[in-house]
Amino acid sequence: MTMTILVAEDETMMLKTIELRLKKDGYTVQTAKDGQEALDKLAETAPDLVITDMMMPYATGMDVIRKSKVLFPYTPVIILSAMGNDNEIAEAIEAGAIDYLVKPFSLTELSIRVKKMIEN
Repeated sequence: MTMTILVAEDETMMLKTIELRLKKDGYTVQTAKDGQEALDKLAETAPDLVITDMMMPYATGMDVIRKSKVLFPYTPVIILSAMGNDNEIAEAIEAGAIDYLVKPFSLTELSIRVKKMIEN
């Protein structure tokens, strides 16, 4: 069974790069270019994993985490943050995120973390 990952990221190049890597790893990837699109896609599909940027237009990563946890309480969420702000990360973990990566990050590290999440 193919796992579906929703990736929400407003930086187009970053979004495409993550999408290509995850597809290469064998996952089905849904993409969202902003927070509102991510919220809409959450309502349409039941992803096996959510990867979301924290700072996006129209809705934040926190909004995505909260909606994901309401709709799919057991779906893991990984956050991407350019700032690595401890308070922001703590708030995201409290809201239900399982892991985080501070930008810039290695695609290999993302790939390893995704594989760990989905195998658990």
